[in-house]
Amino acid sequence: MSGRDDFIRRFGGIFEHSPWVAERAYDRAASSGLTAGNVHSALCNAFRAASPAERLRVLRAHPDLAGKLAVAGELTAASKAEQASAGLDRLSPEEHARFTGLNAAYTKKFGFPFIIAVKGLAKEDILAAFERRIDNSAEEEFETACAEVERIARLRLRSMLPGDDNA
Repeated sequence: MSGRDDFIRRFGGIFEHSPWVAERAYDRAASSGLTAGNVHSALCNAFRAASPAERLRVLRAHPDLAGKLAVAGELTAASKAEQASAGLDRLSPEEHARFTGLNAAYTKKFGFPFIIAVKGLAKEDILAAFERRIDNSAEEEFETACAEVERIARLRLRSMLPGDDNA
């Protein structure tokens, strides 16, 4: 197995269900060194260089927060841990209904699920962001969601490559 294959296997899930980001980032990351900061930079550059349609596919690969995949136990391990850290696996029926309603309205308006880096946030923080961001324009929200995807990638890399605070 090549270094490229190992890199893609290790980092291909950093951008949710989008190993092509790692494939495109490999040359830059390999030449810079495998630190969280260098890998994050290479992955983000590959993501930003992608077409809007490719970036939209990354956004659409993310699960709804506290959505049907979570209820069915079908989240990726990273998404499951991230949502659990914010208490989204322990919602009351009323809270779950609120998330479900916001998820539906948001996805209908923007064409992709609401994305936020949940680490360090409580469910109340997430609901407040949801309610604030649903009033954004499509362009603003696309850019905000892309920035959140990059934050999620940084957090995932920090957990994989500890000791590098430059990510």
